[in-house]
Amino acid sequence: MGPDLPGDPPCGAKNTPGPALEGSVIVTGARHLVIVESPAKAKTIGRYLGDDFVVEASVGHIRDIPVPRDLPAEMKKGPFGKFGVNVEEGFEPFYVVDPDKKKKVAELKKLLKDADALYLATDEDREGEAIAWHLLETLKPKKSLPVHRMVFHEITKDAIQQALTNTRELDTNLVDAQETRRILDRLVGFELSPVLWRKIRPSLSAGRVQSVATRLVVQRERERMAFVAAGYWDVTGTFATEEAAGSAFTAKITTADGARVASGSDFEDDGTLKTRAKNAVVLTEEGTRELVAALEDSPATVTSLESKPYTRRPAPPFTTSSLQQEASRKLRLGARQAMRVAQGLYENGYITYMRTDSVALSGEAIRASRAQASELYGSQFVPDTPRYYQTKSQNAQEAHEAIRPAGDTFRTPAEVAGRLTGDEFRLYELIWKRTVASQMADAKGTTSTVELEVQGSGRSATFRAAGTVITFRGFLAAYEEGRDASRYDDEGGDKRLPQMEEGQKLDVRELVPDGHTTTPPPRYTEASLVRALEERGIGRPSTYASTVTTIQDRGYVLRRGSALVPSWTAFAVVRLLEDHFGTFIDYDFTAQMEQQLDLMARGELDRGDYLRDFYTSDGSSGPIGLRPMVENQGDIDAREINSIPIGEGITLRVGRYGAYVERAARGEDGEIIEGADPQRASVGDDIAPDELTVEKARELLERQKDDGRVLGTDPESGHEIIVKDGRFGPYVTEVLPEDPEDKTPKSKRPKPRTASLLQSMDLATVGLEDALKLLSLPRVVGTTEDGTEITAQNGRYGPYLKKGTDSRSLESEEQLFTVTLEQAEAIYAQPKTRGRAAAKPPLKELGTDPTSEKPIVVKDGRFGPYITDGTTNVTLRKDDALESLTHEDAVERLAEKRAKGPAKKTTTRRTTTPRKKTSTAKK
Repeated sequence: MGPDLPGDPPCGAKNTPGPALEGSVIVTGARHLVIVESPAKAKTIGRYLGDDFVVEASVGHIRDIPVPRDLPAEMKKGPFGKFGVNVEEGFEPFYVVDPDKKKKVAELKKLLKDADALYLATDEDREGEAIAWHLLETLKPKKSLPVHRMVFHEITKDAIQQALTNTRELDTNLVDAQETRRILDRLVGFELSPVLWRKIRPSLSAGRVQSVATRLVVQRERERMAFVAAGYWDVTGTFATEEAAGSAFTAKITTADGARVASGSDFEDDGTLKTRAKNAVVLTEEGTRELVAALEDSPATVTSLESKPYTRRPAPPFTTSSLQQEASRKLRLGARQAMRVAQGLYENGYITYMRTDSVALSGEAIRASRAQASELYGSQFVPDTPRYYQTKSQNAQEAHEAIRPAGDTFRTPAEVAGRLTGDEFRLYELIWKRTVASQMADAKGTTSTVELEVQGSGRSATFRAAGTVITFRGFLAAYEEGRDASRYDDEGGDKRLPQMEEGQKLDVRELVPDGHTTTPPPRYTEASLVRALEERGIGRPSTYASTVTTIQDRGYVLRRGSALVPSWTAFAVVRLLEDHFGTFIDYDFTAQMEQQLDLMARGELDRGDYLRDFYTSDGSSGPIGLRPMVENQGDIDAREINSIPIGEGITLRVGRYGAYVERAARGEDGEIIEGADPQRASVGDDIAPDELTVEKARELLERQKDDGRVLGTDPESGHEIIVKDGRFGPYVTEVLPEDPEDKTPKSKRPKPRTASLLQSMDLATVGLEDALKLLSLPRVVGTTEDGTEITAQNGRYGPYLKKGTDSRSLESEEQLFTVTLEQAEAIYAQPKTRGRAAAKPPLKELGTDPTSEKPIVVKDGRFGPYITDGTTNVTLRKDDALESLTHEDAVERLAEKRAKGPAKKTTTRRTTTPRKKTSTAKK
């Protein structure tokens, strides 16, 4: 992969001090350059290093593989032209420095000229290793300069000092694994996405992991759509001993007349009983009430009583996945929000590295946890021997310790309360509690189970109750792990039962019959989707949050509360991939790819051989490769892919402008009218797929027949104005008067003015004034000095200005009615570019966005300054002071903007520099 680091120990030696180090003492008087990823991290580390060190941030990756359109003209027709990767010769990628990073690279090169040593102190995972390699390749330090790879998993003074005295060489195996993952993502995305564009609609994307995650969500929705509810009844009894006051407890019926009573978990999703419950009796309302009437005046007899010790062990310390899940359950933080907060805690020295799949703690962390547990809760709450946790996954990698408070003496939540607020404090407290609890004693108690029999009027029933009494809280004094709501909550838990003995008679205080309906499988939440990906071995700690974020930003998955609901577009995409590219969306195949990358990271697999098998294999010695599969697809029936039968001749179709239901036109007698256009009605995102029943589809079609809601009369034309919901969304139109004697062909008659509603408008509330504004478009903005008219118009791809044949995009729909001639001329005065304007120096740099992992800057735009990470833009408010704008403010605003919907992508032409050729063989 990359060259050996100049001045580093021989390749293969690990944890050996570099030549600029004398034992554990840094050479003083020298000027050492330390490069990390983020400004916040640089600031924290800078506090622990002396004046001999200059700590600078690269602000994430400085270069990447460009999209083909951004390649130099001379390369577009060469072997790099299709992917930015030469698939014919060793899968060599072509890298370019990001335009926004050129200034940063120049600064780093200038600092490097005066440096006596270079320390690459990026994160210790694959991504961090790759950033270090790219820095080395781009900065090209002179051979005489000592270069060291410096790694640490927490940012404390001791950890930084130790990292300085235990540098190592660059791990080219980790770089190989990261680069291979990047190339795999490029190959899959660029081969499969164009198929989606042709067969479903433009701008869609396929991804190696994102498509599999989308499939999980779609498959769960399919199960909900196929679900058939089943009804069943049960009885809850209230019982009490005669001797003890306040001894009443409840118990559920388990058998009726000797037959087991079916509960919700006994039913299949099609409404039938599971095989194991074939002999169970399904109680009906009538039968249940008859049973209760027969039993209600009879006493209960204790037929079985069992007590046994109860022990509960603490949960292990946090991994990335478990942190995201628990932050969702307890703090209501989404995956990306949790990782954003954790990133800030790590970079400011409060917790260890937050991307890890290890549950192990260092010896120092175990001692710190036990000491704090003993001090705060008492020595009886700490077991005699430390607890050691082992990661189940054989492929656990990235950082080698669980997420925990930083340092060898943890700061308690009370000690950081003055420095941390809001989500940062709550997440730190969660991590602290989980870490300390992991070293505390088991919770102890007793679990009791009692069975009662009630007989009367020739009928009998058995009731069962279970309860746990905690006698020693142990780790529960500090922390209790949350859990996701189960489909059928079981009774029990911490319920105390009174003292009883077998054969004892109990009073039957009440028997309550209750009807139930089985529930469909619950939708995924962000937390449960992360868990599902982890359980299947799909993705890694560094990708969970970005995967969950991506499928939402792409519009494949929508949020309803905390539930993830797939869009109809996701259904079409998943079906196409399943039917025609099944291997590349298979759960096991995707997990195997992750395992192959793990092997590569350990130096046990050659990247070139693996990529060749993945992409070009003809299937003779394994699965067919990606390229042969795409080339041999033949014709794909787009209409079939985009159609989902609803029932009664109604079909849901995914069209270019969204989903709609369709059925053949019918006359008043219900007969199909041959040759007539089918009836159609749009299906909005507010209708989840499992809610689109035949009845709902009929309702939408009937509503579409409506002639629209009358808004009023246009005072100028005298024509009636109505608003309707059409196939391509809601719109306003004028009703032209009809002359029965007019013989002019319909195609040559005047067309009514029509305009789509703006995104900010609602079909139910739009008024006449709004409609007239829309119908006034295109609006004449003004006339230039040369007599050319400029108009503001709303088109398929959004609002824009038009001057002759020259069109320029507007930033918002509101500008259609507010943009002035002066503003329009200013827009036209700028050189026209493909996509966004040429890059200008940023007004301010604000660090790295934890979601996109791209630098956040403030730029000066057409209508004022705005925050951007290169993909998502947020205009600054009028009262925003640039000097007081923080990294946290910027991250939150970008996250809010993404949550509102996919950002429109723009293209940037990049200035490129060829990547230095390196061998793909291991050194």
